[in-house]
Amino acid sequence: MKKLLASFSLICLGIGIVGLGRSAEAVADGPTLAPATPKVAISRLYNPNTGEHLFTPSNYERAALIDFGWQDEGLAFKMPDYAPGASMVNYVHRIYNPNAGDHHYLTNVGELENLLALGWHDDNVGFYAANDGQPVYRLYNPNAKAGAHHFTLSTGEKDALIKAGWHDEGVGFKAYAD
Repeated sequence: MKKLLASFSLICLGIGIVGLGRSAEAVADGPTLAPATPKVAISRLYNPNTGEHLFTPSNYERAALIDFGWQDEGLAFKMPDYAPGASMVNYVHRIYNPNAGDHHYLTNVGELENLLALGWHDDNVGFYAANDGQPVYRLYNPNAKAGAHHFTLSTGEKDALIKAGWHDEGVGFKAYAD
């Protein structure tokens, strides 16, 4: 009986494959579609008291900060979800300066280690950068005590901040617009 069921299953599978108008060989050798990369939404919040923007993948953190008076600016960008074997080289670390009350986002491990040695704290919150995404521009405000760095996908926002005196630090990492 087990042999009969196994044979019936194989016949049905064969009929299903050939029934699609393609031979089993064509299915095996034909083009395959890459699965869509699962993405994580990264929210952008603004603290009107300090001028700082914060980016978070956590809905809980987003809601708590809104309760504390931060303004929800919506979706900043999307990042790839964690995948087993993903490289930490592409990890965007979020760190916090307790003296200035400022958060910063970076991928460079040398820069990370240097800032941690200077007293910054690792927030243990971050996300994976998108290798094939759009550039997220990193800007620096030399006149700010908190919120000195800003990150944006928008070239219009980047250009406006540069015109207002911010320094262009290039691309911080890559992300998806949607």
